[in-house]
Amino acid sequence: MYERALFAVWLLTLVLFQSAESCELRPVLAQVPKRLPPGYVISEGTEALTLKGCAAKPVAFTSSDPDFAVNTDGTIITARGLVITTKRFSVLVQDESGLDRRVDIILSRKDEASQKSSSVAHKRIKRRWRPLPFSVTENASPPFPKDLEMISSDSSVNYTVRYEISGQGVTTDPVGLFILVKETGMLRVTKAVDREQYPQFNFIARVYDQSGREVDAFLPITVIVDDVNDNAPEITGGRFFSVEERCRAGTPIGQVNATDKDLANTTHTLIKFTLLNATDMFSIEPFTGKLTAKTNTLDREAQDKVYVNIEVRDMGGNPTGLFNRGTIVIALTDVNDNPPTFKETLYKANVKENQENVLVTRIPVEDKDLVNSPNWKALFEVTKGNESGQFRMETDPKTNEGLLYVIKGLDFEKTPVVKLEITARNAVPLVGNDNTWLSVPLELSVGDEDEGPEFNPVIQYIKVKENVPNGTVIGTYKALDPETKNSNGIKYYKVTDPGNWITVVESTGELKTANTIDRESPLVHQDKYNITIRAVDESKKVGKGMVILLIEDENDNMPVIPGTDLVICSKGDALSSVLVEAVDPDKPPFSTPFNFEFGAESDGKWKLKDKTGNSVVLEQAVPLPSGLYSVPLLVKDLQGSGKEQIVNVRVCSCNREENGVGICGARSASTSFGSSGILALVLSSLLLLLICLLLLFICTTKRDKLYINDDTGTAGMLLKSNTEAPGEEVKDGALMIIPGTDAMDGSLQNGTMVSKNFNSGAGNMGQQFFQGSGVYNTTTQDFGTDKYYTSGRYDNNLYGNRGFQKFSNTSALDTWNTNGRYLERKLAYFGGEEEGRYADDVLKTYGNEGVGSVAGSVGCCSNLGEPESLDFLNTLSPKFRPLADVCYTTNKN
Repeated sequence: MYERALFAVWLLTLVLFQSAESCELRPVLAQVPKRLPPGYVISEGTEALTLKGCAAKPVAFTSSDPDFAVNTDGTIITARGLVITTKRFSVLVQDESGLDRRVDIILSRKDEASQKSSSVAHKRIKRRWRPLPFSVTENASPPFPKDLEMISSDSSVNYTVRYEISGQGVTTDPVGLFILVKETGMLRVTKAVDREQYPQFNFIARVYDQSGREVDAFLPITVIVDDVNDNAPEITGGRFFSVEERCRAGTPIGQVNATDKDLANTTHTLIKFTLLNATDMFSIEPFTGKLTAKTNTLDREAQDKVYVNIEVRDMGGNPTGLFNRGTIVIALTDVNDNPPTFKETLYKANVKENQENVLVTRIPVEDKDLVNSPNWKALFEVTKGNESGQFRMETDPKTNEGLLYVIKGLDFEKTPVVKLEITARNAVPLVGNDNTWLSVPLELSVGDEDEGPEFNPVIQYIKVKENVPNGTVIGTYKALDPETKNSNGIKYYKVTDPGNWITVVESTGELKTANTIDRESPLVHQDKYNITIRAVDESKKVGKGMVILLIEDENDNMPVIPGTDLVICSKGDALSSVLVEAVDPDKPPFSTPFNFEFGAESDGKWKLKDKTGNSVVLEQAVPLPSGLYSVPLLVKDLQGSGKEQIVNVRVCSCNREENGVGICGARSASTSFGSSGILALVLSSLLLLLICLLLLFICTTKRDKLYINDDTGTAGMLLKSNTEAPGEEVKDGALMIIPGTDAMDGSLQNGTMVSKNFNSGAGNMGQQFFQGSGVYNTTTQDFGTDKYYTSGRYDNNLYGNRGFQKFSNTSALDTWNTNGRYLERKLAYFGGEEEGRYADDVLKTYGNEGVGSVAGSVGCCSNLGEPESLDFLNTLSPKFRPLADVCYTTNKN
């Protein structure tokens, strides 16, 4: 009985073992070319990928390498072109029960050595090391350590072996994650693993005998960490978006991005986007996150920013999936969908008449668009009532108000109330077919003012013929008072009349000619002559107007040949010619075409041809030698008015032409000025410059003092002087002149003395006597009704000696006669005057020179008082020693 039970257990174990062996997923080994094109089939219908021998059927395949794809039937193909040396990746196979199985795919190149390939295949087939590879589930639950897989080598059949592992997760970070039972080869994991941190581990296993000798090649081991859905997706990237208001439905707004740390290309990272609010305004694509506008009625003025809550959930949105929520901001940008609106339905304003460039009123508006943007800024226009351009509209940049200006004065008498229509616009066009620009009426009341007279019309045109007689009335230009509508009490004056051709009658405004009106005057422009008239009423208010004279032409000018000196270049026996032109300032029909004829004294040596409106060709009738010829020409205008004129024609040999006119004679000297002439010109210029510098040096040199020897040891010094005059001791020459009835001007006809009278009144009077080469300044004293002259300073440099005779020409008889007449008049003066006359003929005492002077008074020549001692001369300084010696010698004699 016991044996039967034991057999049954053994049989069950064998069946289970065989069943497990039959469902085992073995690696797929495939040899491929070096270059793989896209779509290349790696394996087709392999048993491993179809789970042959397993009870469950595969339902999904996921490749760990994005370069490869797996069809629904388990066929592995390349997703893009590749270059292969060796390649290893895995395919995750999910069966009907939801169990995930991993199959390793190992690719090698066909051009590798066949021995090596067969050896590798042989080793794999014999499974010297097993299994290859294996996996561990991330975040596995305790207890730990957990057994993963048994590592065994065929060498264990012949040897007693032990196993060792090293590498990532064993001896390097994370150290100690994997451990190995050395005797049995059981691989264990000691703690939970996070796939997002360590998606797989690569380490090696070695086998040794008891002596420590390695009895088999080392085995690379890869432990793949199987992913579990343990990370919720998160929104990444920008969360701020913008879109124009009133945009069309379906307008792209932006892309919302989210990431999931779990294994890519699995349901764990299949993220679905869902809007939690504002679903009537926006929409989002579930698996791409693209935001679009859902309606065309987005309105920034109603809500300029929209806060949208978004949910991101993995597992394709399955309720069991993990999720996160976040908020994005969608800003609505402004478009011009709101026109400026007026606050009132009618605006009123007032302005005084005749005011110009004044602000009349401010017109406020409202605009819901973005402030200070072109969509908000208002532009105003007077759309009605401004046909004459009397108004201007501007915009206040701060308040956005319309400013109405009057730029031309209004007239109360014509329009006491002005009705306008104001339209407000924006700087950019309106958006939306239902929006239009708005307008508002404005009534402007004009205030009455006392105005000055007004001319009507402001500019009056008057036709007048030139050369009309002076005093001719050519018209009347009157102004009216705007209030009374008459011209009573208004006076008229000219303001401008450049040629003074017109006079204005002050009381009537009649215009009369004052000078000859000449249409050809430079003051006339296009037959028009302007006159400005001013009208002044009784209240002194002024109005201005303009009269434009339209001057009609008269035949008051004859044709004239401006250039009467002509040159004909001689050409041997050939007949030469020259063009003769005439001008007439009159207009047709009083000018061109001209008629050219020879004068009465024509000698027949010339002829006329090729006549035009204002010119004719003068040609030789016979060959003429070189010389100057006078040709009489009669030039008449179209009315037959003209005169005979002489044209001087020079016939000569020409060597060149200037401006189409021949130049006679040989080359001028100025054109053949050679190098020698230039050198002479330069040298003469330098010589002239040297002379100028020398004169400048002489005139500006400082005059030095002239020192002379002083025998007395006084070191005296004489200075050059041009103003020295003779003293009282000079005896030659008469210093007085006896005045007579013909001698008051101080001049003597025989040249002995010439005087100039500076003052003809009574009392002292200045005189100048010219004697020899100098001048005496004199004074005049009165003796009764006559004047007598006494000598003064002599100036040798005042007038020089031109035109004056010397005193040596005067005879002795004249001198005695002169003195006699002087004495007779002197005696008559003393006999007939009062006693006070003696005061004019006595000697006077000189004033004291001041206290402390050793010399005392300088009046040494006076005969009044006691004679003084000359001892003071010994006390003078050395500079005055010569003078002291002279005085001492004179007194001694």
